[in-house]
Amino acid sequence: MTAIESAIDDGLVGERVWLYSNYHCNLRCAYCLTESAPAVARRALHPDEMVELAGQARELGFRALGVTGGEPFLVPEMPEVLEDLAERLPVLVLSNATLFTEKLLSRMRGLGGGRVTVQVSLDSAEPDVNDVMRAPHNFEKVVAAIPRLIDAGIPVRIATTGDHNTPEQLERLCALHRSLGVSDDDHVVRPIVRRGRALDGEAGVVAQAKDLEPELTLTADGAFWSPFAPTVHGGRLDTDLLVSRRRQPLEEPARALLALADALPEGRDTTLNIR
Repeated sequence: MTAIESAIDDGLVGERVWLYSNYHCNLRCAYCLTESAPAVARRALHPDEMVELAGQARELGFRALGVTGGEPFLVPEMPEVLEDLAERLPVLVLSNATLFTEKLLSRMRGLGGGRVTVQVSLDSAEPDVNDVMRAPHNFEKVVAAIPRLIDAGIPVRIATTGDHNTPEQLERLCALHRSLGVSDDDHVVRPIVRRGRALDGEAGVVAQAKDLEPELTLTADGAFWSPFAPTVHGGRLDTDLLVSRRRQPLEEPARALLALADALPEGRDTTLNIR
């Protein structure tokens, strides 16, 4: 058993390695951690390096991959990259679900033989509530995309960000995602983290390392503590949760993450349900 496998089994670090494929996006969400938007610097990981890192992650004993951004599907090669990644480890890819044209879906059909799950952002069953934080007509695009992804043989998970929903509104949202073919087990509700654009409106919860599960996260700028760590505010990268400026060989940032996680106070726990 590798050191990483032992640390995962002991609950010291998470099983997933995250890859920030890019930082640009076709939307400009109010609480975006990375201040993503159409014109921001792309800061992309090269597709070949993503695949190489995935292979190293498997060898070290990690058990899953996450792909995020930005909007990953703005990367032209993304369906093929996901197929290659899924040959190495199961993949969860995060998306705003607004770019799934018939042409793109045809390239994604049966992606990874079920080893690729698309996590879609949907914040409310009320279109106006959802769209005010994300973009006009976002709700209708997302609701249309979910069954099309499922029909293409791609598992879908829904992420709801924020505490704006009343219990009745949350139940309507759950009824909606069930009607679209997404089970309760595949619905994640999490708080806004006060980093990135959320700082401007003082929205969300303040999260420190002890509040975030250590999940090795790789970007064009280096390796970070968590996918909630390599954030941007005022156009500048936050480095308070930087683990290493080196990505390769992956064993180096993985070893650094283990050392930092091991130094946390005994009995610590992630308390904010940030997933």
